[in-house]
Amino acid sequence: MKNSIITEAQIVKAIKEYDGGRELNDVCRELGVHKSTFYNWRKKYAGIDSQELKRLKELEDENRKLKHMYAETGFRSQPFKRRAFKKVLKPCQRKDMVTYLMEFRQVSI
Repeated sequence: MKNSIITEAQIVKAIKEYDGGRELNDVCRELGVHKSTFYNWRKKYAGIDSQELKRLKELEDENRKLKHMYAETGFRSQPFKRRAFKKVLKPCQRKDMVTYLMEFRQVSI
């Protein structure tokens, strides 16, 4: 799938042109997008001006950074979780311990 090089500012401008009375086919042809793509953009960016668009971009970047930090934190704590639930005795040590308990401590298992 081809990544678009159309910026959010161009999208907002196209939406304003369409709301101003320009034909949908002309706007889509100029941007080189399908009608459904334009309607999806319109649903997302309707009523947004340039300042709000800049703030939206900043919030998306901040959200991305926070998600990355959260993932890193979980990734770092994973080895500690593995160590906490690690088996204490290996199977051969466990067998020796059971034999010892049965013979010398008279414990039935």
